[in-house]
Amino acid sequence: MNADDKIIIADDAVIHPDDLHEDFIRSSGPGGQNVNKVATAVQLRFDAANAPGLSERVRERTIKLAGQRATRDGVIVIEAGRFRTQEQNRADARARLAELVATAAEPPPPPRKKTRPSKGAIERRLKTKAGRGTIKKLRGRVDDD
Repeated sequence: MNADDKIIIADDAVIHPDDLHEDFIRSSGPGGQNVNKVATAVQLRFDAANAPGLSERVRERTIKLAGQRATRDGVIVIEAGRFRTQEQNRADARARLAELVATAAEPPPPPRKKTRPSKGAIERRLKTKAGRGTIKKLRGRVDDD
Protein backbone atom coordinates (compact mmCIF):
# COMPACT_ATOMS: atom_id res chain seq x y z
CA MET A 1 0.00 0.00 0.00
CA ASN A 2 1.36 3.36 -0.99
CA ALA A 3 1.42 6.19 1.56
CA ASP A 4 -0.54 8.43 -0.86
CA ASP A 5 -3.41 6.00 -1.46
CA LYS A 6 -6.71 6.65 0.22
CA ILE A 7 -8.33 3.66 1.87
CA ILE A 8 -11.84 3.11 0.51
CA ILE A 9 -13.93 0.96 2.83
CA ALA A 10 -17.50 1.83 1.83
CA ASP A 11 -19.40 4.66 0.16
CA ASP A 12 -19.69 6.49 3.47
CA ALA A 13 -16.25 5.51 4.83
CA VAL A 14 -13.05 6.69 3.15
CA ILE A 15 -9.76 7.29 4.97
CA HIS A 16 -7.64 10.01 3.37
CA PRO A 17 -3.86 9.90 3.88
CA ASP A 18 -3.97 13.49 5.24
CA ASP A 19 -6.06 12.24 8.18
CA LEU A 20 -3.33 9.81 9.29
CA HIS A 21 -0.32 10.76 11.40
CA GLU A 22 2.43 8.20 12.02
CA ASP A 23 5.13 8.30 14.68
CA PHE A 24 7.80 5.64 14.90
CA ILE A 25 8.72 4.50 18.38
CA ARG A 26 10.93 1.80 19.87
CA SER A 27 9.31 -1.59 19.79
CA SER A 28 9.16 -4.15 22.57
CA GLY A 29 8.72 -7.04 20.16
CA PRO A 30 11.25 -9.30 18.43
CA GLY A 31 14.60 -7.95 17.28
CA GLY A 32 17.17 -8.73 19.97
CA GLN A 33 19.63 -5.90 20.64
CA ASN A 34 18.38 -4.15 17.52
CA VAL A 35 15.16 -3.31 19.40
CA ASN A 36 17.09 -0.89 21.64
CA LYS A 37 18.54 1.06 18.71
CA VAL A 38 15.89 1.26 15.98
CA ALA A 39 12.38 2.73 16.13
CA THR A 40 10.41 0.11 14.21
CA ALA A 41 7.02 0.21 15.95
CA VAL A 42 4.46 2.62 14.55
CA GLN A 43 1.93 4.71 16.43
CA LEU A 44 -0.84 5.57 13.99
CA ARG A 45 -3.16 8.46 14.88
CA PHE A 46 -6.46 8.92 13.05
CA ASP A 47 -8.63 11.93 13.86
CA ALA A 48 -12.00 10.23 13.46
CA ALA A 49 -13.95 13.14 14.94
CA ASN A 50 -12.82 15.50 12.16
CA ALA A 51 -12.35 13.06 9.26
CA PRO A 52 -14.24 14.32 6.19
CA GLY A 53 -14.39 10.86 4.61
CA LEU A 54 -16.63 9.39 7.32
CA SER A 55 -20.38 9.82 7.58
CA GLU A 56 -21.81 10.83 10.96
CA ARG A 57 -23.08 7.30 11.73
CA VAL A 58 -19.75 5.67 10.85
CA ARG A 59 -17.81 8.34 12.79
CA GLU A 60 -19.79 7.73 16.00
CA ARG A 61 -19.61 3.93 15.70
CA THR A 62 -15.86 4.01 14.95
CA ILE A 63 -15.11 6.03 18.08
CA LYS A 64 -17.40 3.79 20.13
CA LEU A 65 -15.83 0.58 18.80
CA ALA A 66 -12.30 1.92 19.34
CA GLY A 67 -12.91 1.96 23.10
CA GLN A 68 -9.66 2.62 24.99
CA ARG A 69 -7.82 3.35 21.74
CA ALA A 70 -9.85 6.57 21.25
CA THR A 71 -9.02 9.78 23.09
CA ARG A 72 -11.60 12.25 24.39
CA ASP A 73 -11.03 14.38 21.29
CA GLY A 74 -11.99 11.48 18.99
CA VAL A 75 -8.44 10.62 17.89
CA ILE A 76 -7.88 6.88 17.48
CA VAL A 77 -4.37 5.69 18.39
CA ILE A 78 -3.22 2.30 17.09
CA GLU A 79 0.20 0.94 18.04
CA ALA A 80 1.74 -1.78 15.90
CA GLY A 81 5.04 -3.39 16.85
CA ARG A 82 4.55 -7.02 15.89
CA PHE A 83 7.10 -7.05 13.11
CA ARG A 84 10.78 -6.14 12.80
CA THR A 85 10.42 -3.58 10.01
CA GLN A 86 8.74 -0.20 9.87
CA GLU A 87 6.94 -1.01 6.63
CA GLN A 88 5.36 -4.21 7.97
CA ASN A 89 4.26 -2.42 11.15
CA ARG A 90 2.90 0.50 9.13
CA ALA A 91 0.88 -1.86 6.92
CA ASP A 92 -0.34 -3.75 10.01
CA ALA A 93 -1.50 -0.55 11.72
CA ARG A 94 -3.32 0.66 8.59
CA ALA A 95 -4.97 -2.74 8.12
CA ARG A 96 -6.18 -2.73 11.72
CA LEU A 97 -7.58 0.78 11.30
CA ALA A 98 -9.32 -0.21 8.06
CA GLU A 99 -10.81 -3.25 9.79
CA LEU A 100 -12.11 -1.09 12.65
CA VAL A 101 -13.74 1.40 10.27
CA ALA A 102 -15.15 -1.45 8.12
CA THR A 103 -16.81 -2.93 11.21
CA ALA A 104 -18.27 0.48 12.04
CA ALA A 105 -19.52 0.93 8.46
CA GLU A 106 -21.56 -2.28 8.48
CA PRO A 107 -25.31 -1.64 8.38
CA PRO A 108 -27.14 -2.10 11.67
CA PRO A 109 -28.85 -5.48 12.15
CA PRO A 110 -32.60 -5.62 11.48
CA PRO A 111 -34.80 -5.23 14.56
CA ARG A 112 -35.81 -8.44 16.30
CA LYS A 113 -39.26 -9.80 15.52
CA LYS A 114 -41.25 -10.63 18.60
CA THR A 115 -42.50 -14.23 18.57
CA ARG A 116 -44.91 -16.15 20.78
CA PRO A 117 -44.82 -19.84 21.64
CA SER A 118 -47.52 -21.93 19.98
CA LYS A 119 -50.50 -23.19 21.94
CA GLY A 120 -49.22 -26.75 21.69
CA ALA A 121 -45.81 -25.73 23.06
CA ILE A 122 -47.46 -24.03 26.05
CA GLU A 123 -49.59 -27.13 26.76
CA ARG A 124 -46.56 -29.47 26.52
CA ARG A 125 -44.57 -27.27 28.90
CA LEU A 126 -47.37 -27.19 31.47
CA LYS A 127 -47.88 -30.96 31.16
CA THR A 128 -44.20 -31.71 31.81
CA LYS A 129 -44.22 -29.22 34.71
CA ALA A 130 -47.18 -31.00 36.31
CA GLY A 131 -45.46 -34.36 35.76
CA ARG A 132 -42.29 -33.15 37.50
CA GLY A 133 -44.38 -31.86 40.41
CA THR A 134 -46.08 -35.26 40.78
CA ILE A 135 -42.73 -37.05 40.80
CA LYS A 136 -41.45 -34.72 43.51
CA LYS A 137 -44.58 -35.30 45.64
CA LEU A 138 -44.06 -39.05 45.43
CA ARG A 139 -40.56 -38.67 46.89
CA GLY A 140 -42.02 -37.76 50.30
CA ARG A 141 -42.71 -40.03 53.25
CA VAL A 142 -44.95 -43.02 52.83
CA ASP A 143 -48.00 -43.10 55.15
CA ASP A 144 -48.65 -46.32 57.06
CA ASP A 145 -52.38 -47.09 56.72
